[in-house]
Amino acid sequence: MKKLIIPAIIAAAVFTSCSSDDDSGTAISTNVEAPATYVFERDGASTVSFSGQTTRILMADEILGAFKDFDNTTETSLQAMFAHEEGANDFSDANLNASDKNVRSKIAASKDFFGANATEASQIKSTFDGYISTQINEVFPNQNTAAAPGVAGQIADGSSVRYVTGKGLEMNQAFAKGLIGALMMDQMLNNYLSTAVLDEADNRDTNDNDITEGDNLYTTMEHKWDEAYGYLFGASANPANPIATIGEDDSFLNEYVGRVNDDSDFDGIALTIYNAFKLGRAAIVAKNYEVRDEQAAIIRQKVSEVIAIRGIYYLQNGKTAITNGDMGGAFHDLSEAYGFVYSLRFTRNNSDGVSFFSRSEVDGLISDLMSDGANGFWDITPASLDTVSEAIAAKFSFTVTEAASTE
Repeated sequence: MKKLIIPAIIAAAVFTSCSSDDDSGTAISTNVEAPATYVFERDGASTVSFSGQTTRILMADEILGAFKDFDNTTETSLQAMFAHEEGANDFSDANLNASDKNVRSKIAASKDFFGANATEASQIKSTFDGYISTQINEVFPNQNTAAAPGVAGQIADGSSVRYVTGKGLEMNQAFAKGLIGALMMDQMLNNYLSTAVLDEADNRDTNDNDITEGDNLYTTMEHKWDEAYGYLFGASANPANPIATIGEDDSFLNEYVGRVNDDSDFDGIALTIYNAFKLGRAAIVAKNYEVRDEQAAIIRQKVSEVIAIRGIYYLQNGKTAITNGDMGGAFHDLSEAYGFVYSLRFTRNNSDGVSFFSRSEVDGLISDLMSDGANGFWDITPASLDTVSEAIAAKFSFTVTEAASTE
């Protein structure tokens, strides 16, 4: 099996680069050393801050729970959670209710991909609104109905019960896995790690001169990098040293970086991402923007791989379940796959700065999953699942077999 190799610069946690002296034109050596953990201080106090990201992860988790609260959730209440307004009593956590943050506003809101693409951003937000509407108006009324082709309802998946649309799609899974891309990944890869955001306005000058943001202890550039970090590690039991619990700390990007890391084909991917975050943040402190950007590129590549790997994994698991006649298990796996395929739109290819998958490519893959017959997943064939899996793997250096395995 192919193992991912952690780059030497990451394993050593030290990077040496050469830059040009403005006055003499001679090359000078600049060392950047990453700390053992994600701890950065100024005057003895922490400069790390990503509370907004932690808040949105916690909000998303409660929203996801409400998708299956048949007794209490309404379309109005679920939409209110999604587009929370400060002070509204939408959540069980009073701190979330008091927050001026919400999930919906950050969907497809990155500067690089959607700053000049308001039309698609609006369409994507509307897609998530539609997931909520379908759950409430199609699935909820059929809570106690046996699902059948064209009929929403419940279906057994081992000891679990899944609730699906007439096309076999679990809306809560489409919402959750789509959110990994449209919120967590888009904000991380295409916004906070973007050169356009990190170097916006006078960010380089203020960082070079250690000018902090208002009354805070961090520079604006330091804070932007930390906000990217927060979308992966913001809910970790120990955010400074999160690898010990990777995969256990939330139901979104953290969980699936952990799941991929557990596959021996990709063992070490979580540590590679974490070390790149540490070294990139240390490079900002050291004012070495070449090293910073190299670490951002590592994060973009590896996080994009996680989404693609996991999408293939669920497509292939769904294929196996169909072969075994386990439609409940198949629908669950394929619904997760659906969300990961949707999230491919928010991946980032370092070679050209755009997504590995265009909007039309993602739409085509989604269509391939749902159009083998009038009833969506009820009619899907193993051949179609292989076709979509191969199309995803073709963009990366791993195989369908590697992505589909857990060993």
